[in-house]
Amino acid sequence: MSGGEPWDEAEQALAAPASSVPALISRRRFARKEEREGKSKAGSKRAEIVPKGGLLGPMPSVVAIMVMLTVIAAAGGLALRNAANTASAQLSGGITVQILEPKAQARAQQAAASVAVLRAQPGILSVRAVPDDELDALIAPWLGTGGDEIDVPVPALVDARLSGAITPARLAAITRALQAEAPAARVDAQASWLGPVFAAIASLQWLAVALVGLLAGATVACVLLAARTALGSHRETIEIVHMLGGSDRQIAGIFQRAVAIDAAVGAGVGLVLALGVIALLGERFAGLGAGLVGGGALVWADGLVLLLVPLGAVLLAMLTARLCVRAALRAML
Repeated sequence: MSGGEPWDEAEQALAAPASSVPALISRRRFARKEEREGKSKAGSKRAEIVPKGGLLGPMPSVVAIMVMLTVIAAAGGLALRNAANTASAQLSGGITVQILEPKAQARAQQAAASVAVLRAQPGILSVRAVPDDELDALIAPWLGTGGDEIDVPVPALVDARLSGAITPARLAAITRALQAEAPAARVDAQASWLGPVFAAIASLQWLAVALVGLLAGATVACVLLAARTALGSHRETIEIVHMLGGSDRQIAGIFQRAVAIDAAVGAGVGLVLALGVIALLGERFAGLGAGLVGGGALVWADGLVLLLVPLGAVLLAMLTARLCVRAALRAML
């Protein structure tokens, strides 16, 4: 309403007959009501450029699934890394000497001689002869507890830990020194036993990285589909907004906010579901009591990495929606 309208209305009221003044006022009130309703309808049309999917819409549901799978895959990769690092730290610098002598007396003598030789070597941090009860516990799952009655010769074991890396030349020198006193001695680097296991763990880690990348790509595709669907369904409304002075940046901002809300809701739900699955799996694996599996427990730093997944999903969805809408608007108008 302009500044002169109240004065015009007053002049018309004064100039009109007394009987027509109420009718004139009623017409003015009806016109103002129609104007307010028209503005309200226009505002609702402008607010509905992006459809309201809510929690039951496809966008939050798809993002929730993608975030849940991504967090689980990332947690698996981090757990594998922790297990490999723990096992490598425990076995690094460790060697095991086996006395492959069938006679018990000679086996015991060579084991004692191996302990003395190892302690005399440079760079040896610790030497320990494995007791017979520990050996019996190791072979019990295969031979039972009656190994002496079966008369199966069990090699004597000596564990030693060295400072620094165990190179082939260093291992060969220790082997020569041991066999001079204990001919039945065989030396193995403990890390070499799990070499194939470490290679398999590395392959699984790369698989987890590939899964995270594929799920991120699927999230981008979902956002692109939702944005293009909304653009196609509301093309006429967008053209009207453009004719009324709306810019591409403003329209893209509407889509970006809507996508951000949907993605945030979906990412939050997906994170909660993923953490529940991870906690359940962690409890199951902890019950196994295996050393390699137990070393894969997640730490607080891993939790921070997992929290970055839903945040990254929301930011990726917002950026994808904005770029997609801006590009589509330039091609549309």
